[in-house]
Amino acid sequence: MYSKYIKRVIDFTLSLIAILILCPVLLFLAVLIKLDSKGPILFKQKRVGKDKNYFYILKFRTMRTDTPKDVPTHMLEKPEVFITRIGKFLRKTSLDELPQIINILKGEMSIIGPRPALWNQYDLIEERDKYGANNVYPGLTGWAQINGRDELPIDIKAKFDGEYVEKMSFLFDAKLFFKTIFSVLRSEGVKEGSSDQFSSIR
Repeated sequence: MYSKYIKRVIDFTLSLIAILILCPVLLFLAVLIKLDSKGPILFKQKRVGKDKNYFYILKFRTMRTDTPKDVPTHMLEKPEVFITRIGKFLRKTSLDELPQIINILKGEMSIIGPRPALWNQYDLIEERDKYGANNVYPGLTGWAQINGRDELPIDIKAKFDGEYVEKMSFLFDAKLFFKTIFSVLRSEGVKEGSSDQFSSIR
């Protein structure tokens, strides 16, 4: 009952309230992005949604327009070269993720769930298949993000995503929601550098 109906009602209600309350903040950030560098305000990227259906995730643009597309940040040789000045702040504070409220309103994402993989992250998608983690709506934040975020190897990240599917409930989602707030405030697990063992999908 919760995963099929109640969760969606909560997602829609909270995201609608959030976008109304945060509207001034969103507009302010949009202006800063436009003044800081050339290019669009929003960044769209093809991601894997529920049942492995594709959708386009929305973020505030934090990188230059000449950044290689569909490449996880950690795989860029010098990611700091491509990140804009305002982008550094947005990524560190996770404010770049705010436009995903629109994805939640559209029913493409949930507030809590596995972070949506890039369409070409075949290794992560395959690992998640083992745990049924591709069969739920991807989230703005999730169990794996609480337990390491960008620092987790793919197999461990997929296991945490699988644990979320097993434990999914209102109380567990509420727990992850508040833990995410504290994690973001401490900027835990954010990594922009290059390393083969990491799988950043930010």
